Amino acid sequence: MATIEGVAGLANRIRPVVQVLGGKFMTSPELAAVEAEVGLPPRSLYVRGRSAVLGDVPPKVAAELFGIFPHWLFDFVLPPATAALDAPAAVRAYAESSARWSRVSLSAVSEPGRLAELLFHVVDAADASGLALFAGWKNAERPEGDVERLGFALMVFRELRGGLHFAALRALGLSVPEAVIADPEGGRARLLRTAWPEDAADELIAAAERKPDLRDRWQRAEALTDDRIGELLASALTETQRAELDRRLAELAAFAQVPASPTA
Repeated sequence: MATIEGVAGLANRIRPVVQVLGGKFMTSPELAAVEAEVGLPPRSLYVRGRSAVLGDVPPKVAAELFGIFPHWLFDFVLPPATAALDAPAAVRAYAESSARWSRVSLSAVSEPGRLAELLFHVVDAADASGLALFAGWKNAERPEGDVERLGFALMVFRELRGGLHFAALRALGLSVPEAVIADPEGGRARLLRTAWPEDAADELIAAAERKPDLRDRWQRAEALTDDRIGELLASALTETQRAELDRRLAELAAFAQVPASPTA
């Protein structure tokens, strides 16, 4: 029988490769090319396509779903993108971006269909209630090709972990920007990369640092997320399948040069 510590350790080990490769296409040249082809303004397909799996989401709601970005970004980007591209077409364009990136970046991966199958086992076993973006992408149409399915599976698994992590943060009284500030891999630089102006970023940091247990709360949220993902891995996969998933994702991380988790 799998122990909580064992499966949580597996969840922690696979986090970096899923987090990095599940979101790599979102800022890729492939997405930019699709964006131009469907007539969207630059840097808007990510916002429109990712949220459109839930329909025509209002900017204020989309900002809450994404969590990390300032609200003004959605007020600025989403209305013209929504007017230019309906929701079903935006979902198809976003998925096409993932597929193109996958063909460029994952075609040399050994047996991509098998790794996609293992990831989809976990995704399909997960309870999506309360995890809006994950629920939408879990139930979206999936590509047919093995390489494309792998890229899509990584993206949907990333949505799963992200949704669970947001829930863990809220349970521990942290906002997503506060978690970014507490994260050694985040901080001010990441806030600036995600469209926060310098003065707003400094205000967020000052407010967050007034919480004396800020980093302890963040670490507890990370551990709680690993526990929940670990439990899901234990229930969705056999011990042999978990070992195979661990091995295949480690190979993918080495292939893509994704650093290991600093907490692994």
